[in-house]
Amino acid sequence: MERRFVVQLHRARQRHYDLRFEIDGALVSWAVPRGPTLDPGARRSAYRVDDHPMEYVDFEGVIPGKQYGAGDVIVWDAGTWEPHGTDDPAAAVAAGELHAEVHGQKLRGRLVLVRRSGASRDGGGKDVWLLVHKRDEHAVEGWDPDDHPRSVLSGRTSDEVKADPELHWHSDLPAARAAVRVRPAIPPGPDGDELAALDAIRSDGTWDVFGRSLRLTNLDKALFPPRDRRRKPVSKRDLVRYAARVAPVVLPYLAGRALNLHRFPNGAEGKGFWHKQLPQHAPDWLPRWDNPDADRGETTYLVVDEAAALVWAANFGALEWHAWTSRTDDPHRPTYALVDLDPGTTTSWDDVLVLARLHRTAFEHLGVRAQPKVTGRRGIQIWVPVARGPSFDETRAWVERLSRTVGAVVPELVSWKWERNERGGRARLDWTQNAINKTLVAPYSPRAAPGAPVSVPLEWGELDDPALRPDGFTLGTVLDRVAERGDPFRTVLATDQRLPRIS
Repeated sequence: MERRFVVQLHRARQRHYDLRFEIDGALVSWAVPRGPTLDPGARRSAYRVDDHPMEYVDFEGVIPGKQYGAGDVIVWDAGTWEPHGTDDPAAAVAAGELHAEVHGQKLRGRLVLVRRSGASRDGGGKDVWLLVHKRDEHAVEGWDPDDHPRSVLSGRTSDEVKADPELHWHSDLPAARAAVRVRPAIPPGPDGDELAALDAIRSDGTWDVFGRSLRLTNLDKALFPPRDRRRKPVSKRDLVRYAARVAPVVLPYLAGRALNLHRFPNGAEGKGFWHKQLPQHAPDWLPRWDNPDADRGETTYLVVDEAAALVWAANFGALEWHAWTSRTDDPHRPTYALVDLDPGTTTSWDDVLVLARLHRTAFEHLGVRAQPKVTGRRGIQIWVPVARGPSFDETRAWVERLSRTVGAVVPELVSWKWERNERGGRARLDWTQNAINKTLVAPYSPRAAPGAPVSVPLEWGELDDPALRPDGFTLGTVLDRVAERGDPFRTVLATDQRLPRIS
């Protein structure tokens, strides 16, 4: 039987780590003030606390004031574990000694919990234990949990979760309902009447949405072929509807940035082309930017500063949305550094996941905030928010150093050749997109492929989900996911991060 364990960093009256093991359908728990460690020379005091329900295993958010344990909580580590030396871990705990083999994202190897000898409780009435890490292959001298502050679930810090929690835990409610969402997962989009009005348009017509009157055409044209004969094609009406509903979610990633449109007027099976110049027939209200450095024919770009502009782009045949990584007010200073895991012809999805997890480890080691997303095709991209200051040359050089460090760990998976036909089928860790007017597909953008796959942001922990696929999210399923899980990419919007030196 596979058992789960979790370590939650909990800032209540006193900051501490809660170490919890699944035993007999509950989370048997210890509070560890200084946190668990991989250092075999460290001795940690641990205090046995009440068992918690299994529903608490992936809780991350805030416990409101006047509730037991009021404060903020992140999932600092999570994984599976096996008891060592016993088939009855509950009896081992009762006897005062538990050996646990843990398989987490931060903690690995053998942890041992031993009740302190003599009286089982200290003068304050606490059940006092000792926590150590065995000197095994996973041990690391001097390893400090405070050097690894981010959640393995969301990539956020305790401060970030406290400032913008998605969930509150109410201990006075049944465990199945105790985690309460505190803010809408999707900002308001078109209401039911507006969506019904879209459905009522036959093929061409005007749709009033987001305070604009949009002229729509050829709404029943098939734009995305189905993946198999059991399904229907995805129509232009479907794309326009999706663009309107997702616009409030994707708008923060597009606003203030020039947009390169990948247009497929005849659908994903037809020939696509890049469209950068806003056409002369575009409505006057569309936000735009005149680029003084652009080539002729590419001077005026669409800027999606309002939701209706994205709906216009969808009607214009833009199946993919690619925003610049710099803003129009300072186009030579990027606000993101980009990591593109570009699979080769022989690169398996498992290989891509290995590369992504190695980057996860590297970012954690560097203390860098970053967020992954599937491309909707075969790969994974990682966006790193940066404070404006470095040039594109500097962010490109930083990503190259990072990628070469990661690639050196698995040289059999990576090629550094520029030409695809010279890579021997291996993956490329592409840092060259860190340049002005070079883009990666925006989060929540569709891709021009059968089934209308979408490039969807991930929580870091999803890289360990065996069901994850790079093109598994589609135009028809993404909004339900966002409604249920929120938007993990919000972490990249805080562009106050400075890139550390990579030695």
